[in-house]
Amino acid sequence: MAVKAAAPASTAVGRRVGIGRKTLELILLYTLLVVIAMIILLPLAWMFVTSIKPKNELFTRDPQWWPNNPTLDNYQAILNNPTTPIFTWFINSFVIAAITTVLVLAIDALAAYAYARLEFAGRDKLFALLLATLFLPGLMFVVPNFLTINALGLLNSFPGAILPGLGGVFGVFFLRQFFQTIPKELEEAAFIDGANTFQTFSKIVLPLTKPALATLGIITFLASWNDFLWPLLILKDRAIQTLPVGLRSLQGAYTSEYGLMMAGAVIAAVPVLVIYILSQRFIVASAISSGVKG
Repeated sequence: MAVKAAAPASTAVGRRVGIGRKTLELILLYTLLVVIAMIILLPLAWMFVTSIKPKNELFTRDPQWWPNNPTLDNYQAILNNPTTPIFTWFINSFVIAAITTVLVLAIDALAAYAYARLEFAGRDKLFALLLATLFLPGLMFVVPNFLTINALGLLNSFPGAILPGLGGVFGVFFLRQFFQTIPKELEEAAFIDGANTFQTFSKIVLPLTKPALATLGIITFLASWNDFLWPLLILKDRAIQTLPVGLRSLQGAYTSEYGLMMAGAVIAAVPVLVIYILSQRFIVASAISSGVKG
């Protein structure tokens, strides 16, 4: 009866070294991730700590990571002050960001599908021209957009704050790249079954694009939520201003209420953090799917 030869000692040692190397790589990886997370979370933690400090502890010689007398006076002051209608600003920001997100998803999805699947004269050249606008700074479009909105009579209104954000090219490029990963055989089968172009787009393609749509929706919502310059130019009435513009009013020409500003910043950051935590799986799924060619 044949006896199986024992594995060489060098092989066993190599296996042990290999396991140790993998463990070391994991330790280094998680250490790096923890350091990056600390760098990202440190400003948020400092913002929250500052928001619960009393005025006499805002400025100290040494960094104070936790106040000696934590208080919620800053939150009470900003929430109960009629001159700072933060709930109104919050609702305004949410309405503008939500409407902008829905319209951007609808417009960009249709345009991206046309550039990815439909054949028409000058398609590639027109798409290249659109991509070229991504290299232009956004400030170049502020004056033309303002003149256009003024000519339309939409100054100091929600439509005036929303319309310029619908002309972005990034969403078209992003969704077009995702559409191109979907096998054409699925659409051809739908055409054979009698579906028209719009039915194929809405019933076959869009359900497969949910991760990309969710990712683009998150990016668009956060960009609109955090936008400061355009709402500052368009929205003059205090009752229709957005949260970033309203919080800016807490900083005067000679004095700044840093405690109130940090409290308002915490309130503004909470929806962003919640949305990101709840939707991060869609971002991961979109990144994975866009890297696999169908």
